[in-house]
Amino acid sequence: MMDPLLQIRDLGVRFQMPGAATDAVKGVTLDLAKGETVALVGESGSGKSVTALSVLQLLPYPLAKHPSGSSIRFKGQELIGADEKTLRKVRGDQISMIFQEPMTSLNPLHTVEKQINEILFLHKGMNKDQARQRTLELLKLVGIPDAIKRLNAYPHELSGGQRQRVMIAMALANEPDLLIADEPTTALDVTIQAQILKLLKELQQELGMAMLMITHDLGIVRKMADRVCVMTQGEIVEQGNEEEIFERPQHPYTQRLLAAEPKGQPLKAAPEAPVVMQGDEVKVYFPIKKGVLKRTVDYVRAVDGISVSVRAGHTVGVVGESGSGKTTLGLALLRLLSSEGAIQFDGQTIQGLGSKELRPLRRSMQIVFQDPFGSLSPRLSIGQIVAEGLKIHGMGGNEDEREAMIIAALQEVGLDPESRHRYPHEFSGGQRQRIAIARAMVLKPRFVVLDEPTSALDMSVQAQIVDLLRDLQQRHNLAYLFISHDLKVVRALADEVIVMRGGKVVEQGSAGQIFDAPQAAYTQALMKAAFELEAVEGVVAT
Repeated sequence: MMDPLLQIRDLGVRFQMPGAATDAVKGVTLDLAKGETVALVGESGSGKSVTALSVLQLLPYPLAKHPSGSSIRFKGQELIGADEKTLRKVRGDQISMIFQEPMTSLNPLHTVEKQINEILFLHKGMNKDQARQRTLELLKLVGIPDAIKRLNAYPHELSGGQRQRVMIAMALANEPDLLIADEPTTALDVTIQAQILKLLKELQQELGMAMLMITHDLGIVRKMADRVCVMTQGEIVEQGNEEEIFERPQHPYTQRLLAAEPKGQPLKAAPEAPVVMQGDEVKVYFPIKKGVLKRTVDYVRAVDGISVSVRAGHTVGVVGESGSGKTTLGLALLRLLSSEGAIQFDGQTIQGLGSKELRPLRRSMQIVFQDPFGSLSPRLSIGQIVAEGLKIHGMGGNEDEREAMIIAALQEVGLDPESRHRYPHEFSGGQRQRIAIARAMVLKPRFVVLDEPTSALDMSVQAQIVDLLRDLQQRHNLAYLFISHDLKVVRALADEVIVMRGGKVVEQGSAGQIFDAPQAAYTQALMKAAFELEAVEGVVAT
């Protein structure tokens, strides 16, 4: 490579904690040319995101330090140790970043328009009208429906996938020379994934933009990357062009990573098992208010007359594009959102019950949220987070018994029990998701809403979590409502599938029927998009 846009040489990152030091990145060296895409792949905690954050010097100094000899040069200019003025010119203008967890990266107090405009004001010197026009162009570019209506929306009013698309729009606002994409399609359904990847490719060709892509989705790597760097335990163990890595992997870790994916079939569940959760004609409407008096002029029909029943030991998968109402349906069944229609849990009508009457049932109805970092308190240790539900519901006779239950829950989800004394920010995205699963499972619930529980996890951990969820379901006869855009994971777990779009059911039936012989055109399009990626991954696995 004659003149790399980005040069990383012998990069190290050490986190200095009281009484201990951790080397998160060790001697990473890579180059990235203009217009090239390099993918960093590896398991959660391998050092991928820390490497990416180092490029923009966004690590928390002095907690994180680069050992002497580390170098990051962009267009020949050294970024390690650069002053704030230099870094401010680079960040968001010449180098942009799409973060993995959009809910924690977007400002909850500012509208979508204000957050994108801020970048345009700062780096492009646009006036308000110019910035609004450019913001609308960007939102349409990344596939936000009714873009003009979303300008005044706040992050909590958007679905997970819509928030991710807003992040992508912000990153592309200034047409950067280098885009760092940290799991850019994690929260997106397969149809939008395909659109976003196509969009990134087109923009890359149009702008000559380089891309450093961090992902656990090997299908995406195969589609997008020119070169691949495989990381584990802070080191790059293998790198080469895409064809070499996927077809002739040399390192045992690379071979193991390429072979890992969720497999297996749903458990054989008793067809006449008792119904644990049932909803009939469930509706969730959000008012649209306008004018000085904020009169209601219309409604967003997020869930529009959906009926669903989940039996003990069964899994109902809910799939559909971002904003289709999947998560809203789950929250309504748990009575975490106001809704209309009949809802029964264990044969008891719970629609209309107050919070005090619902509290004894909460232990038996749990949820694992899509965004683990946003759902974990940054002020509590992992042990305290998992123990919180135990204390509220009076489980465990004393502190020692509760401690034993916490240790067992962490071991079940593949975490070191000693990590219970640490805090959420000290864990990778995948590890945080496992903490969230442990928090729900420690209460031994009967019904669990799993809202994209594997979206933040790399392939090998996805497979472990799928096996774990199956094992827990078999041992405790759990009923799952499994919300996901990853159809491979749904197929591995679900007995029945509901396909949603615009708050309504497009198609509903047994998993075999939906996957093998979909009737609706929209379902067929979903399957086509998923199987195109799966076909790529099938080549990878062989």
